Amino acid sequence: MEGANVKKVRSSDLELKDRLVALNRVTKVTKGGRTFTFAAIVVVGNENGVVGHGLGKAKEVQEAIAKGIDDAKKNLVKVPVRKGTIPHSQEGKFAGAEVLLKPAAHGTGVIAGGAMRAVLESVGITDVLAKSKGSSNPHNVVKATIKALTDMRDANTVAQMRGVKVEKVFNG
Repeated sequence: MEGANVKKVRSSDLELKDRLVALNRVTKVTKGGRTFTFAAIVVVGNENGVVGHGLGKAKEVQEAIAKGIDDAKKNLVKVPVRKGTIPHSQEGKFAGAEVLLKPAAHGTGVIAGGAMRAVLESVGITDVLAKSKGSSNPHNVVKATIKALTDMRDANTVAQMRGVKVEKVFNG
């Protein structure tokens, strides 16, 4: 998941909001009976271009969510957001999950399903068209969405990489 232009972010100076994507009850059968544990997939973001995901496992729901939030704060990345949408179309793939993201006009809203919607809203994207293809496993869909978002490049990044001015990027 480490791309060339992935910018890691520290959580200490950000005001992050968390969203629970999925909560799974896992059962282990032992000699003494069934033991229940919970696995929580959590997405955190500041709704201004920073997002992270985490997994927390514990015997209590609240503890699993808290662990997931702590894990998500360790995986924060910066994403380019332009006027409430994404700079360009992008596909992302992680394991069996594939996602397609397309920029949308102002007022369109977030057209995306469960796990993708949580990631996109946490980033601060307000207008986007999204499609999840392949596996619907929430963990893989979240990772594929974040991969697609981190692979995006805005015009300033492209101009710096090419060593030209931003106007030259658009005018060829």
